[in-house]
Amino acid sequence: MSLTYRYQFENNESPFWAFAIHDGHHVDDNILVNFNISEEERLREEDPYTAILAELPFNRFVSGTSRFQLDLNRKREDAIYLKPEQSWGLRVWRAALPQGQINELYAIYDRVYADVCQQIQNTIDRYGYFVIYDIHSYNMRREGPKALVNSAADPQINLGTQHNHQKWRNLTDQLLKVLQTGKDGQVYDVRENVKFKGGFLSAYLNNKFGDKGCIFSIEFRKDFMDEWTGEVFPQKLQEYKQLLLQSIETLENYFAYER
Repeated sequence: MSLTYRYQFENNESPFWAFAIHDGHHVDDNILVNFNISEEERLREEDPYTAILAELPFNRFVSGTSRFQLDLNRKREDAIYLKPEQSWGLRVWRAALPQGQINELYAIYDRVYADVCQQIQNTIDRYGYFVIYDIHSYNMRREGPKALVNSAADPQINLGTQHNHQKWRNLTDQLLKVLQTGKDGQVYDVRENVKFKGGFLSAYLNNKFGDKGCIFSIEFRKDFMDEWTGEVFPQKLQEYKQLLLQSIETLENYFAYER
C-alpha cells in the first residue's frame, strides 16, 4: 500500500512565500506501527503552531506530515531518520524500515522538491523575484521542563541567512531592525545566524535560483508554548505573528523603491 504525505500550496498572487515545513504531526499508518518513539517525543521535536505563524497574506507551503516520517529540511540521504544521530539521539524505528518504504519516501521527497521548485519558478516568471519566510521553532529547555533559558545563547528569534546571495544584505538589515521592535515598543531579541543558519531547503533553493530571491529561515524560540506538554500560549504566539505581519511593509517598500 502506498505511503501518503500531506502537504499543500496556497497561492495568493504574491511574490512572497511563507513555509511551515515542520508543523506537521501526521504519520502514515503503514509506518506508524514501526515507530519506537512516543507521540509526545515526536511533538517535542516538531514545530507546532508554525503553520499559524505562516498565516500571512503570502503564498503558503505547509507540510501536514511529521518530520519523523520525512524531513524536507535535510539532504535526501538524511531526510529519513534511520540512525539516532540523525534525530537527537532518539531511536525512531523498532525495526529497520523495509527498503521498499525507504525508496517510496525518497520518491516523495523528490516529488515535493520538484513541486516547490515549480512554484518558485512560477513566482519568478510572474514577478521577477521571490522571498520566502521559512518559519520554524526550536527548543529552549532540552534538559527538562524546569530548565532555565540560556538567553545569551538562545535568541527569541534567530534569522538564518547563511545561504542568501550578498545582494540581499540591505534587505536583511532592514528585516532584522523591524523584527527587533514591536508596534507597542516592546524590544525583541532577534539575532542572525546564532542558533541556526538556514537548513538544506534554503541552501538548495538559493543554489538553484541564485540572486532571483532569498530565504529567511526564521526560528522562534519556543517561549510561545510549553515544549514538554505542547500547550500553546496564545498571547505570545500572537505577538510573534504580529511581528511577521508588520514586517510585510518592509518587504513591499524594498521591492517598490530599492530593488
